[in-house]
Amino acid sequence: MVEFRMPSLGTDMKKGTLVEWKVKPGDHVKRGDIIAEVETEKGVIEIEVFVDGIIEKLLIQPGDEVLVGTPIALIRTEGQQETEIKAAAAEQDEGAQVKEGTESPLQYKACSIAAHRAKEQPEQTREKLRAEAGGEKRIKVSPAARKRAEELGLDLTTVRGTGPDGAISLADVEKAAIAGKPAERKAAWQIPTGPEGADFQLGMRRAIAAAMGRSNREIPHYYLETRIDLSRAVRWLTEENKKRSVKDRILPVVLLLKATALALTEVPALNGYWIEDRHQPVEAIHVGFAIALRQGGLIAPAIHHADLKSLDELMVDMKDLITRTRSGGLRSSEMTDATVTLTNLGDLGVESAFGLIYPPQVALVSFGRITDQPWVENGMIGIRPVVSATLAGDHRATDGRTGSQFLNALHRYLQEAERL
Repeated sequence: MVEFRMPSLGTDMKKGTLVEWKVKPGDHVKRGDIIAEVETEKGVIEIEVFVDGIIEKLLIQPGDEVLVGTPIALIRTEGQQETEIKAAAAEQDEGAQVKEGTESPLQYKACSIAAHRAKEQPEQTREKLRAEAGGEKRIKVSPAARKRAEELGLDLTTVRGTGPDGAISLADVEKAAIAGKPAERKAAWQIPTGPEGADFQLGMRRAIAAAMGRSNREIPHYYLETRIDLSRAVRWLTEENKKRSVKDRILPVVLLLKATALALTEVPALNGYWIEDRHQPVEAIHVGFAIALRQGGLIAPAIHHADLKSLDELMVDMKDLITRTRSGGLRSSEMTDATVTLTNLGDLGVESAFGLIYPPQVALVSFGRITDQPWVENGMIGIRPVVSATLAGDHRATDGRTGSQFLNALHRYLQEAERL
């Protein structure tokens, strides 16, 4: 028997309120299934289970507010997974020793089991990782789209996918639903307006303040900045997008995202956590992509295995993640698995940014606006499209030399965009 506990969905979370159970006693669940929705100061998050088994008992009811680490359900496990499950439960138990107003960094690690699966199995190929994410179901569909289709009672075999290789996106499901009958259910993460909206804003700002306050107090930051000539990348992207329809075109930020992920494969020290006064690099690269909410506030959910995905796959994932972040449907793994964070303020005209690392991560990568600037090469001066890339590093985990190696690798990948 495993106790499933209220997970920590970030270092700033101390408690959560159960909104809805998605399961009942007797239900079979598999690792990655959504079993509940929990409200935090950052919104309502879908909670995933980390083991296979049968729901034995639900220990709290909708509306109950409990501390992180509090048992909320009992899961009866099945067969040969018992050893693995006990190890995961022990790790979660250790991270759950929380008192009111006190927070252990192990909460984060214990509740992001999926991020560490890839570290345990580094030999997995891209195809195996995709199979793990989608199981053996033949229909290619994003998790958010599958979840929404289940809510609407929509048969996915009747939905035409517009993504790569016919993959079904959240937008495809919504269009199919509208064509049939209007969706009646309000989005799980609907940002409130009026007085409720003011309360949400207050909670969001408190959550951001807690995380950034901790970062500023505990993390000795160092900053490195470099300018990168994007003339080759922009030229390749322009020619590539001419071959595509408008909806299938790739945005420049996707090149920056993929190059960042690949650079981290060469400089893995920047990909991971600082936990219990120890640097813990992580094999899997899950890039937290900073997304601004329309009503204010910022969330950086993870794009999983960014280094293993094509530009088309990253474009689809990024669009889907932005849509779900702003309208509802983020999953707990997306909130907890990020191993590094990327922020891009170029669309707002910012030329460079120097941000704070989100603990327990050890690095933050920032990009500014692509601007035409004078550039000297081989004694010749010209005008080139240039972007400013900034790295914020945790000096406890790495130093400036490591950061410089990362920026050099980033520069090199962006000179060969056609290979991304």
